[in-house]
Amino acid sequence: MVNAFVWGFIATISLILGGFIGAWFKIGSRPLGLIMAFGAGVLISAVAFELTYEAVKLAKGSGVAGFGLLAGAFTFFFSDMLIGRMGAHGRKAITGTHKSNLAVPIVLGTILDGIPESIVIGLGLLNGGKVSLSMLVAVFISNLPEAIAGTSGMVAGAWSRKRILLLWFFIAIVCAFASLGGYGLFSNASPSAIYFIQAFAGGAILVMLANTMIPEAYEHGGKLAGIFTVFGFTTAVFVVLLENVTYR
Repeated sequence: MVNAFVWGFIATISLILGGFIGAWFKIGSRPLGLIMAFGAGVLISAVAFELTYEAVKLAKGSGVAGFGLLAGAFTFFFSDMLIGRMGAHGRKAITGTHKSNLAVPIVLGTILDGIPESIVIGLGLLNGGKVSLSMLVAVFISNLPEAIAGTSGMVAGAWSRKRILLLWFFIAIVCAFASLGGYGLFSNASPSAIYFIQAFAGGAILVMLANTMIPEAYEHGGKLAGIFTVFGFTTAVFVVLLENVTYR
């Protein structure tokens, strides 16, 4: 169980790294948009190969995977809408401004974004005790632009650097516990439940990508965002291939 927490924290430590970069360095909106596009491509690949494909293949036509995708999508959609009304709808906005009184909704929104990914990392350890390298890389890379963009808004809202880093550290710890939960809560779950949770996470991540990361990437990165999305997708595919060769 300790491994699940450690791997979950490693995957989300990029939030702290992104917070450091965003607090100490000024990154233009266009480069950040392209980085976000790259991260979106990586996550799309992870959803396709690590979550949806595996769930559909193992569910063997039972429909569990399809139901899981829809359940995850609608759950994230309504949860995100609720948190957005609290003031966190622009938490991934590259040029946004986050006032200090929005700390709670920003934390809740970022945790909502990260929990599906983190749970999947914990679930991966149930299969032979090995963490999925491709999922780990996908979560790590995709968190980086999110943290940089969020930090830029916090800096614009006059947050202190110390407070910003503490915030990202807290979120990383919560997501690490989500990985631990994914391992501990489902260690004795039926195969159908595991497939459902994998697909559920995939649906939630896809809605997050479509509603937040991809629009921001295109708005600030322009048409080149499409190319960087493919770069990210291709990078994740190579990681999957490398992982399969290594584990043979």
